[in-house]
Amino acid sequence: MSTSQIIHDKDHPTPDERQSVRRTLKRPSWLKTEILGGLVVALALIPEAIAFSIIAGVDPRVGLFASFTMAVTTAILGGRPAMISAATGAVALVIAPLVASHGVDYFIAAVILAGVSQVILALVGAARLMRFIPRQVMVGFVNALAILIFISQVPELIGVPWLVYPLCLLGLLVVFVLPKFTSIVPAPLVAIIVLTVLVVVLALDVPNVGDKGQLPESLPTLLFPNVPLSLETLQVIAPYALAMAVVGLLESLMTAKLVDDVTDTHSNKTRESWGQGVANIVTGFFGGMGGCAMVGQTMINVKASGARTRISTFCAGVFLLILVVTLGDVVALIPMAALVAIMMFVSWATFDWHSIRPSTLARMPKSETTVMLVTVIATVWTHNLAIGVILGVIVAMVAFANRVAHFVRVNKEITETSGQPTARYTVEGELFFASSNDLYTMFDYAEDPDHIVIDMHQSHLWDASTIAALDSVTDKYEHYGKHVDIIGLNNASRRMRVRLGGLAKNGE
Repeated sequence: MSTSQIIHDKDHPTPDERQSVRRTLKRPSWLKTEILGGLVVALALIPEAIAFSIIAGVDPRVGLFASFTMAVTTAILGGRPAMISAATGAVALVIAPLVASHGVDYFIAAVILAGVSQVILALVGAARLMRFIPRQVMVGFVNALAILIFISQVPELIGVPWLVYPLCLLGLLVVFVLPKFTSIVPAPLVAIIVLTVLVVVLALDVPNVGDKGQLPESLPTLLFPNVPLSLETLQVIAPYALAMAVVGLLESLMTAKLVDDVTDTHSNKTRESWGQGVANIVTGFFGGMGGCAMVGQTMINVKASGARTRISTFCAGVFLLILVVTLGDVVALIPMAALVAIMMFVSWATFDWHSIRPSTLARMPKSETTVMLVTVIATVWTHNLAIGVILGVIVAMVAFANRVAHFVRVNKEITETSGQPTARYTVEGELFFASSNDLYTMFDYAEDPDHIVIDMHQSHLWDASTIAALDSVTDKYEHYGKHVDIIGLNNASRRMRVRLGGLAKNGE
């Protein structure tokens, strides 16, 4: 290999090389991108964490400390480099009723139990279920998330001084235009600095981070929830803990898959699952509200800032703690307009615009488009990503079953064997509960001769419904006093029929 080729390879690393911590530590330009990306994310996390704390009905410190411990723990243990985990709205919505009914201690106990549940789910292979999520559900998830990110910023633009609007437009101009000229410093960080300086120098009276709630002045400390260690306590917290575990894992794994696509790399979903669990356990023992992956902040990190490694995630957590504990007075001055502009940019960058182009919709099967729309509508309507994804998967399953059910064909011909007429049916296609229901109606029981052959060489039996349908066919012919031979079953189908439907017929 020539020297020029070696230099070219170093200047253009593969996606996997770019997310290597060791290589990044040896490249100042990469390391700068990771550190600055972490700083931008930390600044964006502060108002979000405070807002989610309010939703959950707890002190803002609970959400801020959770964001710190979640980010740092998943940076070390998680399976998806550069993904940001912190306190989230999905978790806040799930856990809020428990806070209202039983208080913060039960809430913290539920967070710890949710972490334990996530570790157990990871060990039993829950992450492998991601393979059953169709692409159109993923597209719907991404588009719904982009819409929710945008909607979440709208309240920050209602009932505010008119100066907020030009500031927000200036912030949007910076984050959209600056990357076209330089990527030395992340555009979101520039937007935050420029708008903050303008507001401070010109003494503009606009909403800022400090208006969201009081920032902590001390480090988080270890604690154990003051709840009775009894079955009654478990009955109270278990439903909330399980819901939090499932919602958190689903959102984290979907986000990990999204980052895989953006960065063209693979992640360890099982490691990410138990890493999320351990992070929630740690967060609970530090008095945090728990959390999961945050798509908005992850997109800031990966798309807007260009970060690719665990370093950025770790820096986000560390910077968050430093900013709120030691530089709280400075952070409080950041205008909300700057953060709104950044999140609107993230919303625009996250949305899959290709999916709604007229040319794409014209080529796409209607069932696929329906799956995407159901996922988007359900998610936006409920503000719950888990519900949207689950409904999308269900619709995709029904659409697939309905489509495959029509692929089964039964062809009939009358032949003569030893001078006696024989009705020969050839069954083609995959037989399962959806397609086998019509199998019973495809035979001429009364008109057929006394000997019938059903040829299964070009089909496969998949479930008990199919076995039952096939047995019903043979029973119906026997009712007319006719003999049926079923031939051509493959080994798997024959074994299933023997096990579920009785003895195999001669000739199989």
